[in-house]
Parts: sequence; C-alpha cells; structure tokens
Amino acid sequence: MEVVSCSHSCLALHQTPRSAWRLRGSGLGLGHGKPHRPRRSAVLCVGTTRGASIPGDSGNVRASQGFSVSDVDAALQGIPSQKAGEVEKVMIHGLPEGPDSSPISTGFWEWKPKLTVYYEKSGTENSKAPAVLFLPGFGVGTFHYEKQLRDLGRDHKVWTMDFLGQGMSLPCEDPAPSSIEDEQSNEVFWGFGQDSQPWAEELVYSIDLWHKQVQHFIEEVIREPVYIVGNSLGGFVALYFAASNPHLVKGVTLLNATPFWGFLPNPATSPRLSKIFPWAGTFPLPSFVRKLTETVWQKISDPSSIQDILKQVYADHSTNVDNVFSRIIETTQHPAAAASFASIMFAPRGQISFQEALSRCQSQGIPISLMYGREDPWVRPIWGIKVKQQVPEAPYYEISPAGHCPHDEVPEVINYLLRGWLKNLESEGSINLPFLEEPSYAEHGVSRELEFVREGSRKSVSVRLYGSKISLWSQLSSFLNTNVSNSRVVSR
Repeated sequence: MEVVSCSHSCLALHQTPRSAWRLRGSGLGLGHGKPHRPRRSAVLCVGTTRGASIPGDSGNVRASQGFSVSDVDAALQGIPSQKAGEVEKVMIHGLPEGPDSSPISTGFWEWKPKLTVYYEKSGTENSKAPAVLFLPGFGVGTFHYEKQLRDLGRDHKVWTMDFLGQGMSLPCEDPAPSSIEDEQSNEVFWGFGQDSQPWAEELVYSIDLWHKQVQHFIEEVIREPVYIVGNSLGGFVALYFAASNPHLVKGVTLLNATPFWGFLPNPATSPRLSKIFPWAGTFPLPSFVRKLTETVWQKISDPSSIQDILKQVYADHSTNVDNVFSRIIETTQHPAAAASFASIMFAPRGQISFQEALSRCQSQGIPISLMYGREDPWVRPIWGIKVKQQVPEAPYYEISPAGHCPHDEVPEVINYLLRGWLKNLESEGSINLPFLEEPSYAEHGVSRELEFVREGSRKSVSVRLYGSKISLWSQLSSFLNTNVSNSRVVSR
C-alpha cells in the first residue's frame, strides 16, 4: 500500500478492524456475511440462468429470461432478418485467474486536510499504455472494479477510487462532534453534533465536490490524461468532469449512467431559489435531518435491505455478490457513514446537467461510448438510447442479461468491449470497433452472442450494437422488452 500525503491518524482509522465501527444496538457484524468474419443477425437469444447465491438467500431465486428483436424491427433497422438460432456466436476470453491476473495495489491520497481518498491501481508499469480511470456508483467503491483492474491491468494502466463520503474515503475525524449532553442519543454517529469543525464548515458531499476530486486526483496522482469509465453516479461524474476538463480526458464510457443527480437547486446557478431551502448538505446537520437520518439509516443499512437491492440490480441471480455485499456492510459500519449519507441526499444539483455535459463533450470532440445492461430496473435502456440519439457517433452496446452493474455482472463482456473501444481510439480508427467489421454495421447496427467460460462453465450473453439510425420502433421495442423481462424476474 502506498500513501500520498496522508496523515497517520487517518491511516490508523482505516486500518482499524471494522468491528470497532459497529453501530451499537444494530447487531451488524462482518459475519453477515478478432474471430472469423461474422454474419449479420437481428435475433437476440438469452438462455436460463441458474440459482441465486446472494448472501442470506435461500438459493431458490431463479431467473428465466428470453429476448428477441422482431423481424419488423430488423427490417426497420436495415438488418436482414434470420431464423431464430442463427445468431453469430463469438468466443471471448474469460477473466484471468491467479498469476495470470494483474496484481492490485492500494493507497491513500490526502487531497485536503482531513479529506483523504482511498484508491486502487493496477498495471502502472505499462508505461506506454493508456491510463483508464474507473468511477464507482453510489453506495459502492473501488471493490466494484476488481475484475477490471485484474484483467485490464495486464495491458493498461488502471485506476479507481472511492468518492469522498463513500467507501474508504469517509472522513478520518468527526466533522461535527456531539456535546456531552448529546452523547447518549447520538454517540454511534459522527457528524450529529451542533457545531462543525473548521475543516468541515463548507463540506458537502455533492457532485461538484466529486468533480473537483477527480480533477485533482488526475492532476496530482495519475498525472496524465485518462480514459474515464463510470457506472451509475460515476457515469454522471465522468461526463460532468469531461465536459469541464476536456484537456484531461481522452474519452468517456458510460455504464448505465444515471441521467440526473441531486434535488435541490445549485447556489451558483440558482442563487435566489436556493435561498428558499434552509439546508443543503453542509455540516452540522439540522435537528430534523438528524432525526430523519436515524430512522432512514436504520432501514437502508440493514443487511436484508442491502440484499434486496442487490437482487434488483443484478439480472443474473447466479452472480456471486458476496464480496460486494460484505464491503457495503463494512461501509455502513463506519461512524461517519450515516451523516455522509444525509449530506449526499440533501446536496444541491451540479452546476451543469447531464444533457448539458453531454452537449459540451460532443462539441469538444470527446469520444463517448455506451455500454448498458438491458435489464436495469433503475436506468432503463431508453436512457442509453436518448444519449445515442444526441450523440449518434457514439457506439451503444446493449447487453442482456445484465442489470445496473454490467461491469461486475458480465465483466468478461465489458472488458472485451472496452479493450476494443480503446484500441479503436488509440489506433485512430485503423482498428475497428467490436462488431464493426463491415461499414454498413455503423449505420444499421448488429447483434452478437458472446460466449466465455466462467468457473468451468460456458456462459452466453447477447450484445446488440445500435447503428446511427435508430427508429422509433427500436425505442419502443427496447422499452417493452425490458418491462417484460423485468416482470419475469420479479414473478419468479
């Protein structure tokens, strides 16, 4: 592990056993524990997945999902229709194991006094390779990209970090300590006192803070322009950052990026409107927020609630999420987690919207790629299609079965597509994007069935690359098929 200007007190906290962070009375503990030339096709076929392995689950959850693109849709797209079963299959590599994988190293970077960022990296010895920075979604962290670091780190310089206020980038000290009178009711939470510490007076865990965090991390730690990849919230931050700092970004990949973040008006863009709201995520927390947070936090930090959320966002319930589950639980046990959650929920919107950030990236010539899990119950495929319509030159891959976190659920597919996209950009177009072996595909799109081996078993995932011409029927078909597939998962 390396430390970049980090105080010893912060390291001591991060190295403290998680059991020391347990919320009193909560009962939470760590025990809860290039192939041959392809043919064009317009049919997507997905097989049946196996039983669930989510911690605490009975193992009886089963997801049987079948999806197809109709001949009508194929005709509208200009793709010759074929009979079912004639999908072009492409065998791709599985994840590397043991000594074949790239080792991961960790570190802490002190950005500002008392604000230390935890990060992980891999493949930094690949000096001539491009640098790639992965940004996680809300509620997770660096651990969600382990499969990318171990695989892509073999031929790229790969980084990821926890956003401030999440994961292991929570504060090392109490931003608003409780007084002696308050200790009985609020002793398990940091940030629940009446007065904030000087270093935390202007602290608010907002998208503007994370945007600045990414900027300084690239400038001070990575020290070169990067390709930036973001899932969910990380996708919004990636796009926001690229729009504001085009000189530091070589390209952006969105993985089921959330198209909006924050509810309250931003003081910089709506000064009068923002004055209506008495509080916007700063410390100390008002009394009513402390009481609300105690109630809400007790529910959302419960292991059973976390299990339920994971079942929603992972379409293939055979995916092992034990590590994700345990790491989320660890974060909830940090004494600063509850107040940080409150600050995030009440933080103002960013100074620019997702759509404006997208427009800026397009006008500045920043390459964008889209890789979306089709069965995402939160960020439906229609949101990816909207981005594709605004930036028609961006490749848009729709993956099934896959939910809100395709990089963790089908990392073999995401890593394959990312490698292809990076090679295309680094070669200045002399190497084709995945599936674009024929020029006509760029306009009309194409479907493929990717196969790979995981834990000794062969798995198959359907991937559709949308062309630059997206019909109204394509949008409707995607929306309806997604609703049908989600209802099938829920009903079983």
